[in-house]
Amino acid sequence: MSTPASMWPGGARIVVALTFLVESWSEGKAPPYSPMTSPPKPGAKDLAGITWSEYGARAGAYRLMRLARERGLPATFCVNARVAELFPEVIHAIVGQGFELAGHNYAQDEVLPGLDEAQERALIRKSLDILQRTAGVRPQGWLSSTIATTERTADLLAEEGMLWHGDYNYLDLPCQIQTRHGGMVAIPHSDFADNRVLRAAPRDFFQCYRDTFDFLYRKEPNAFINITVHGHFGGRPLISAMLDEVLGYIASHPGVWFPRHDELAHWVNEHSIGFIPYSERFPPEA
Repeated sequence: MSTPASMWPGGARIVVALTFLVESWSEGKAPPYSPMTSPPKPGAKDLAGITWSEYGARAGAYRLMRLARERGLPATFCVNARVAELFPEVIHAIVGQGFELAGHNYAQDEVLPGLDEAQERALIRKSLDILQRTAGVRPQGWLSSTIATTERTADLLAEEGMLWHGDYNYLDLPCQIQTRHGGMVAIPHSDFADNRVLRAAPRDFFQCYRDTFDFLYRKEPNAFINITVHGHFGGRPLISAMLDEVLGYIASHPGVWFPRHDELAHWVNEHSIGFIPYSERFPPEA
């Protein structure tokens, strides 16, 4: 399959998707990359890490919504279902402001690998059911926590009627995939999330995405970038400032399409966009 002159709406040269994550760990658990530079003693509660992670639902998600709203940009929020139980108001805000709500496991530390099929199905269904009860609308997409997927995750998501699945690290472009329960759209995940700069300079985040955008915009038409930001980390001012700057930079270029993930998936389905190998997108010159 050869790449058409333009795959995207209005002849857009590049697609930029915003993925915002709002996460919660199991009761008494903290992220493995909390602000504590030395681990707590065995059995001690990492209260600093626990409360640090809650920032996403308490404030960070709202800042990310504000940044996107002020620039008129859509975004997709992938949310642990436990967040909906603890902070239902943030779910209402996400949906009420017109952003997409997607599944992201129940708790961030409960990953899918290691579960049998029945357990994985139950966890996916439980997560989607909780989000639906809180939001009043069932998510159409899913990103597994820590991008930890299994060989049957796509099948189980299709069984639940999901439109898209975001656990794909081997793709450059979104595309249709087939499962044992029908078709779905695979959306590539970001390979540079905001928490990569936990011990580095916040400006590294801006530099990474500006340089990536410049390269793809200049050399690879029909490109795709997925910018991933965590509410409890990138939703803080030190990274949000860089996100706002990079979004302004990208949006200043013509031919950029910013879709929600569900909007992107519908476009892929409507135009039957399958997997296109890089070697076919840009073959050697004859």
